[in-house]
Amino acid sequence: MDDTECADTPDARCPRCGQAFHCGMQDAAPCGCTTVQLPAATLAMLRARYTGCLCLRCLQALAAGDAVSAAPAAAPSSAR
Repeated sequence: MDDTECADTPDARCPRCGQAFHCGMQDAAPCGCTTVQLPAATLAMLRARYTGCLCLRCLQALAAGDAVSAAPAAAPSSAR
């Protein structure tokens, strides 16, 4: 991805899937996300919905055509 703010810490949780990941934007080697090509419309939707970085797995899924979606919902509470 391009022009994306890195997560505040290199070890963060993806706001889309909730999984822990390492943001490599400040590492010596290029981050894996720099190789992911996303359409401009997808980038705009991501910027509107999320702050910081998404994990490489989510970025690759989005590049393959997955829909931009909100972070997974919390488990439903049991109602009586």
